[in-house]
Amino acid sequence: MCNQKEVLLLAFICLSLGKLVDSSEQVLTDMSTNFVKALDECKKEEGLPDTITADFIHFWKEDYALTSRLTGCAILCLSKKLEIVDPDLELHHGNTKEFAMKHGADEELAMDLVTIIHDCGNSIQPNDDQCVKVLEWAKCFKVEIHKKGMAPSVEIAVGEVLAEIAMV
Repeated sequence: MCNQKEVLLLAFICLSLGKLVDSSEQVLTDMSTNFVKALDECKKEEGLPDTITADFIHFWKEDYALTSRLTGCAILCLSKKLEIVDPDLELHHGNTKEFAMKHGADEELAMDLVTIIHDCGNSIQPNDDQCVKVLEWAKCFKVEIHKKGMAPSVEIAVGEVLAEIAMV
């Protein structure tokens, strides 16, 4: 078990904009790998099936569709543990910025990433089901990162995540 709880939604925060794309891809890969460790904790607490792990392994594949409400529940659990969102799913900008910087983003990049996540949160349709709402939020973030050409190498990210799963 990892001492630090990671959240998929915000694992993607450490992506870079513009000139920092290559380093951001590595940061994202590292964060995705660490996320797998904390995912087990939320799966146990929330009674989530092991099958949701596949969504996290394949998340960055551009043609991979995230459809499981339970994946949203896992992301929600992790987001709350990190105090990145409040109980009403409002993004906590300060904690989010701090999280990004802790994982390699400089202040400017951290603020840019907070803006992307904030804008995604505001762009999704209202939904009383918080798990579905968080899943849509994560899907928006994935799309925006792909549009900017900043998604990490799927082969490297998947390889490192699978290696971590084997160790957990």
